[in-house]
Amino acid sequence: MNVWAGIIWALAPTVLVGLVFWWVMAAIVRADRTERKAYAKIEAEERAKRGLPSKS
Repeated sequence: MNVWAGIIWALAPTVLVGLVFWWVMAAIVRADRTERKAYAKIEAEERAKRGLPSKS
């Protein structure tokens, strides 16, 4: 049993750091996606105000 406990204790920090890294990266990508949608909406509104064609 001590061998398995040692293996778990050896791998746990790596797995936890990997999970935290994944969670942070997912949050960054989600925030970027949301920001791009908001920017596109504002840009479309401004183009419509000025009578310019849409950017499609």
